[in-house]
Amino acid sequence: MTTDSKLNIRILRNAHYGGAALPEFLSEAEVCHIRRFHETAADYQATPLIKLKALSSQLGVRAIYIKDESKRFGLNAFKSLGGLYAVTRIICQKLNLDIRQVTFDDLQAPEIKERIRHMVFITATDGNHGRGVAWAASRYGCRSYIYMTKGTAQSRVDAVYAAGAEEVIVTEVSYDETVKLAAKRAEENGWTLVQDTAWEGYEEIPAWITQGYTTMGAEILEQLRLEGVQKPTHLFLQAGVGSFAGGILGYYACRFAGNPPITAIVEPTNVACILESALAGDGKPHGVSGLQETIMAGLNCGEPCLTTWSILRDWSSFFTSCPDYVSAKGMRTLANPLGDDPKIISGESGAVGLGLLTLLMERSELAVMRTQMGLDENSVVLLISTEGDTDPAGYREVVYDGKCPMPR
Repeated sequence: MTTDSKLNIRILRNAHYGGAALPEFLSEAEVCHIRRFHETAADYQATPLIKLKALSSQLGVRAIYIKDESKRFGLNAFKSLGGLYAVTRIICQKLNLDIRQVTFDDLQAPEIKERIRHMVFITATDGNHGRGVAWAASRYGCRSYIYMTKGTAQSRVDAVYAAGAEEVIVTEVSYDETVKLAAKRAEENGWTLVQDTAWEGYEEIPAWITQGYTTMGAEILEQLRLEGVQKPTHLFLQAGVGSFAGGILGYYACRFAGNPPITAIVEPTNVACILESALAGDGKPHGVSGLQETIMAGLNCGEPCLTTWSILRDWSSFFTSCPDYVSAKGMRTLANPLGDDPKIISGESGAVGLGLLTLLMERSELAVMRTQMGLDENSVVLLISTEGDTDPAGYREVVYDGKCPMPR
């Protein structure tokens, strides 16, 4: 592992890359029918893929593309893709309907809604996932109860209520403990837990959520082809439990026949459960303990998702961890673009990949890391801004007030 002591950035090359079976539940055939369903949903449209020409020139790479998920279904984040697909699969399972044939409008029929109106969904969240589940449940006339972690910003609570939640409960514990509270209440009341992490005995629904995220991966490849790019050389994917990162990487591993882009998994320093699991070297997922504080609320998760851990273990090229200032730098860079590059509003969990890329290309002390990752003038880098300003006050503190400055 390479560590820069001043900047506190860690990069670990994956010594066990490749050679594993491809995750067939994320194959091209599966992704095609998942996207087909999403396209039937009201208000669906592909989110923008933006080329940052001036920044690419400044950093010395061939091209930088960033997917702006703040435009997804009007919810300011990508999580609705997973929430909608999973809730729909649960409903189809209950009604014995074929997800490969059903449309969103089919499930709006009065006789269908009458049959499912007593269904109740529950989840734990740092914000975006809960909002997506509440929104999906409300679209079908169902109720949802959302548990949120200690310290959740009021703006995120309000957004979940606005998406249609019956009740929002802010706990006094961490994300992982909040998941346990939601699971307990689901069991006590006979409700359906729609959680974006998995553990032994609870794997089917998290797999559906992971599949739901692949629609953005399919959109990206279609958008890149219009730019004359068949495959990016590099992919930066931020990870909390790893369901989003595993979904995109697993799909690309299948799509490119076991030869996905060079992929770096990016985590907050204090909550790097994927990196720590890789460091353990036994092939098993490991949680992290101790201080779990970061401005990257959506990545503040201490236990890897069992469904996607093996994908990240086998197909990631690098595991990285970054302090909060890296995310802050990414947010400010996107909010203050160079030349004719458009402004992108990217939240704390959305901008960390861009922040890391800029530092790797700008800082001489990170030259060894840059070389290890093969970043140079021929690189075509893909990033995904997974959220907008989901905490507007927090966004302003970083972008306008200089919170989390670069170390001197």
